[in-house]
Amino acid sequence: MLTRRKFLRTSAATGLAATAPGLFAPAIAQGAKIRIGYVSPQSGPLAGFAESDSYNIASFLATEVGQNFQVIVKDSQSDPNRAAAVAKELIVNDEINLMVVASTPETTNPVATTCEAEGMPVISTKAPWQPWFIGQQGNPGDPASWKPFDFAFHYFWGLEDVIAVFLNMWNQLDTNKQVGGLFPNDGDGNAWGDPNVGVGPGFAAQGYSLTDPGRYQNLTDDFTAQINAFKAANCDIVTGVVIPPDFTTFRNQSLQQGFNPKIITVAKAILFPQSVEALGEAGHNLSSEVWWSAQHPFKSSLTGQSCADLAADYTAKSGRPWTQPIGFVHSLFEVASNVMGRVEDVTDAEAVAAAIAATDMDTMVGKVAWNGAGVPPFAATNVCKTPLVGGQWRRKDDGTFDLVIVDNQTAPEIPAAGQMEALA
Repeated sequence: MLTRRKFLRTSAATGLAATAPGLFAPAIAQGAKIRIGYVSPQSGPLAGFAESDSYNIASFLATEVGQNFQVIVKDSQSDPNRAAAVAKELIVNDEINLMVVASTPETTNPVATTCEAEGMPVISTKAPWQPWFIGQQGNPGDPASWKPFDFAFHYFWGLEDVIAVFLNMWNQLDTNKQVGGLFPNDGDGNAWGDPNVGVGPGFAAQGYSLTDPGRYQNLTDDFTAQINAFKAANCDIVTGVVIPPDFTTFRNQSLQQGFNPKIITVAKAILFPQSVEALGEAGHNLSSEVWWSAQHPFKSSLTGQSCADLAADYTAKSGRPWTQPIGFVHSLFEVASNVMGRVEDVTDAEAVAAAIAATDMDTMVGKVAWNGAGVPPFAATNVCKTPLVGGQWRRKDDGTFDLVIVDNQTAPEIPAAGQMEALA
């Protein structure tokens, strides 16, 4: 089996590089199609992340390049064990040529781990890179033991990026810099709340103090302990990485118990308009990270659509507002088709992995290139970073919400449209 170092040498020797759109000439039996396996949480508490899946896949298959592919879709049901099981089914029973996977470490990690064990190339996204990379190591607490992966590749932002974006937003307002943290007992929560490599040290570097009441179980129905801890610490700010139903419970109980901080900036929970709309007035000026929007200045390598074009097309065809995952799921199939178009034999897993490693292309979410830029050496061959900004939800008179980008210091190419405002 080729090592990653050999992959990169092979790529350089054969001139593997991203081709222009429309160039597609892999070796495959006449009439056959390249089989891509796709795993995402289409049901369960993480289903919002997969809302646009059917639209994105249909759009991809309708392109000239997409007609060379078959996409076999599996629902993880928001369950890590099922994610691993359906990944194995795709590899063994469906005999896929490439795996793609999206949406939180509870989906990406078990699929990537299964693919690595089975020698199946996999491209994943929509999970911060630390929970993805470190969470798959045999001993996550021992950096000296961490090893690169041979078949698993990931692109998204990292905790260092979300720390910077959150702090940039918070620094726009006058607060006491006391922060309450909501971190569940899952891949994201354990990474974000880690006292050594989580968000706390980054906040402390700018004078913010984190109150962490400890891990709670997802789908909990009582946040009284957390609310009381935040009250006792006089927290002006609440942050965390929370699944949508849990945040709704927390926000409603906080208001009932008289806790209303100046700022609530949470990841995951309020990425989706329907999650914010369910809160009514209590959703106004909630803030979060923004990884893709209709205002982002990127274009598709497959269709030539701008981000605004893609968002508008989704709304026209679905009748629903655009959501952040649309751009990243679209990009997964951009990258997958680009990679497979540069492989002479799509059944050669090592050649496919080498082609992924050599990727350098512009996509709907920005540049995707596993060149080590901005990534620590231990993850440089497996992780590619994408840009991140910060936004707030603004409630309109009709009860719907607009997502307004209020901080773009970490990615000035993405336009800001407002300033941070305190909660009512």
